[in-house]
Amino acid sequence: RAGLRLIACTGRPASWAELLASQWPIDAAIAENGAVAFATYRAALAPEAGLEPPASPAKLTLGGRPGAGARRAELLALAHELVTAFPEARLADDNACRRTDVTLDVHEHRRVEPRDVLAMRARAEARGARTLHSSVHLHLTFEGDDKASGSLRALERIFGVGSTRARARYAYVGDSGNDADAFAAFALTFGVANVARHLSRLTMPPRYVTPSPMGRGFAEMAERLASLRLMRG
Repeated sequence: RAGLRLIACTGRPASWAELLASQWPIDAAIAENGAVAFATYRAALAPEAGLEPPASPAKLTLGGRPGAGARRAELLALAHELVTAFPEARLADDNACRRTDVTLDVHEHRRVEPRDVLAMRARAEARGARTLHSSVHLHLTFEGDDKASGSLRALERIFGVGSTRARARYAYVGDSGNDADAFAAFALTFGVANVARHLSRLTMPPRYVTPSPMGRGFAEMAERLASLRLMRG
């Protein structure tokens, strides 16, 4: 209602983002830490909000290079090696919904010691995989995207917003280590309160931290931004 474009950006799987893009009042959904994106119809259907329509109002999928299936099979084999070596970890329960990465449950239903997560990352990276550590998962991927590059690419491909303008005019809110690149890329960044336990491994912390964690923190940030826009007239 305040006329802001909303884009969900998550490490969760592509199928989650496709569902959110079809059901939530958002303009796009980015998944798998920037590797896949889905546009929605919201901007095209709400010109009164002052939002530019997407380049194509049809759903648009970004990401997933040719050969992703073979690369993902290699990642699955690596993931099975890791959970054998570190039995406290398990394959995450959403892997069947993913296209580009494989995830291990280290904090969602399991409790893996930080030193073991570091050892798992080192072992995976020695095999040529990139790793991203979120609040609940350890992600293994051969893709080059992160939440910053995926967000900037989606803004340009879907909405025609160039990288320089996007970095200056879009805000980013996150809560975890896999938000580090986006905290560094955007001028205005927020962390919800539970980001505190990840600050020690962020090269660039969020500019502001909300009083409350998780969804309540996001609601506090959204309410404040909306009120400031109304004050500006």
